[in-house]
Amino acid sequence: MEVLRVENLCKTYGSGQNMVKALDGVSFSVAQGEFVAIIGPSGSGKSTLLHILGGVDEPTSGKVWMNGADVFAQDDEKLAIFRRRQVGLIYQFYNLIPVLNVVENMTLPVLLDGREVSDQRLQELVGTLGLHGRESHLPNELSGGQQQRVSIGRALMNAPAVVLADEPTGNLDSKNSQEIISLLKKSNEKYNQTLIIITHDEQIALQAHRIITIEDGQILRDEVVRP
Repeated sequence: MEVLRVENLCKTYGSGQNMVKALDGVSFSVAQGEFVAIIGPSGSGKSTLLHILGGVDEPTSGKVWMNGADVFAQDDEKLAIFRRRQVGLIYQFYNLIPVLNVVENMTLPVLLDGREVSDQRLQELVGTLGLHGRESHLPNELSGGQQQRVSIGRALMNAPAVVLADEPTGNLDSKNSQEIISLLKKSNEKYNQTLIIITHDEQIALQAHRIITIEDGQILRDEVVRP
């Protein structure tokens, strides 16, 4: 089942001779439960694409459909709800709230949405992410790998349609990097969670079901790595 579809997506900055095309006619679709890696050189448009998929930035033209809904046809209020409920964002820098503990950071999106936290899902995620015994710790009391685990838990807490990860291991050593990718793959398999990762690491990309290569704002290749 298709969960995400992008149609002729374009994003430009500036005008006239100073115009830069960050995305130039990008189209693809992603199935429910698929793990897709997006790769390409710096400045190729990868992060711009991810921010548009997450509703954080708007395209100059083109369409993004998620679960059958036209994302940017919604008003600001519905777009904010879309970002909270349909998308889980994971960044290279963890963006945790320093005065909130592990549980409070993980459950923040649910509370901001005015909904009740599922204790069962919270405990399951804490266990899956290896955070038992760390629930009351503040971010500065955690290692980098543990902070990234919390940010993954926060992204998964709302059971979003798609998890978007922008260089999620870029700030970690090789051991922690592999642990984080293993956790993301586990969530992909355990929860049939659709996962789109931007990475410069070829070894990480090769663990995906599919690799999309972007260059100069266009899709250069779209290859199935494993079914």
